[in-house]
Amino acid sequence: MDYYIVIVLSVIIIVSHFFNVISSKTNVPSVIMLLILGIGIKSVLDMAGYGASLGAIDRLGILPIIGTMGLILIVLEAALDLKLTKDKWPVIWRSFMVALLSLAATSTAVAYILEYLLFIDLFQAFLYAMPLSIMSSAIVIPSVANLKKENKEFMIYESTFSDILGIMAFYFMLGNNDGESAGMVAFGVTSNIILTVILSILISGALVWVFQKITTHVKLFLVIAILMLLYAIGKLAHFSSLVLILTFGLMLNNPELFFRGKLSGMVKVGNLKPLLRDFHIITLESAFVLRTFFFVIFGLTISLSSLLSIKVLLVSLSVIAATYLLRYIMIRIFKNEGMNPLLYITPRGLITVLLFFSIPAEYLSDDFDSGILLFAIIATSLIMTSAFISNGRKRGLEAPIGEEGDELESYLNEEGKAL
Repeated sequence: MDYYIVIVLSVIIIVSHFFNVISSKTNVPSVIMLLILGIGIKSVLDMAGYGASLGAIDRLGILPIIGTMGLILIVLEAALDLKLTKDKWPVIWRSFMVALLSLAATSTAVAYILEYLLFIDLFQAFLYAMPLSIMSSAIVIPSVANLKKENKEFMIYESTFSDILGIMAFYFMLGNNDGESAGMVAFGVTSNIILTVILSILISGALVWVFQKITTHVKLFLVIAILMLLYAIGKLAHFSSLVLILTFGLMLNNPELFFRGKLSGMVKVGNLKPLLRDFHIITLESAFVLRTFFFVIFGLTISLSSLLSIKVLLVSLSVIAATYLLRYIMIRIFKNEGMNPLLYITPRGLITVLLFFSIPAEYLSDDFDSGILLFAIIATSLIMTSAFISNGRKRGLEAPIGEEGDELESYLNEEGKAL
């Protein structure tokens, strides 16, 4: 039996690679193909009489674990791709504002839609609305590889900010549901953010310093393990640990910005460059594997029959309509030029599923069908794909791979495009 499991896992990774190749040629996100693969495997197991054993996946909580590890690596991968300079501040500022205001407006609109159509409590509605309002960096980051440089950076920043802000807001809601005053909640949120940023800068600086001092050959996965350990400890302490991951990646990729003045002697930028190259590749490859199994396993746990429900269809279409209407307003305000295809890049994915599985049992509602999540993920991904296909020729002219002549960037862009 062990050998059969090894064979299945190996075949899934191989098939996922070919999905990447197909994705790079057709602009169809590999996420959709991985979901279909998972659904297909489930159908085969059901026909073979092994469908009941799939319940073990839910009982063991495998999906949230893989999703959390994948999220850490995806955000780290994005941070390692971003250079912080003065000329990028407008992009960072606009992407942050779009992510923040979109999250606030969309979650509010979706919450009231869910309350009105499903007749659930408003607090429950907000808990369900938050995952449905977060843009998936797991889908966005690899999908925007061929956008022109400014739009690519804008989408990487926005999707990363959306992940971080969405996760923070979700857990803040859970932690402040006991009737405290709005002032107390606001104070708790603000103090948590400030403390998280300070700790993230201090810990990340120490990690970068230690990273360059390690002389053994086995050190890349050691650093990743330390980051995951700190992330888990931070979550247990109710901190926004994703900020730590983002800060570490930015420090590693921009040491000259963070280590200045008296701190400049702490790190040698020349020593970090080869480490950065290797670290970038290993995070890229690891994120690919975890992303593959996350969406395949998610496909194993969903039921397509829920998509046939009129209620699911009505709620899903209402949520999607509100999402794109509000995104049009935000893009129009903060980035009026180049509306297409940025308007259509707002897919739901890993974070949506991960936070959905994190809703405590006492807040779950039988009136909310998980098919709404599936519909939102598939629909937003297909809309994004259609926009990319219709603008494929323009994208190719605007952002040729390796345009700066850097071999590593060419390799990473090729792999990122496939993912």
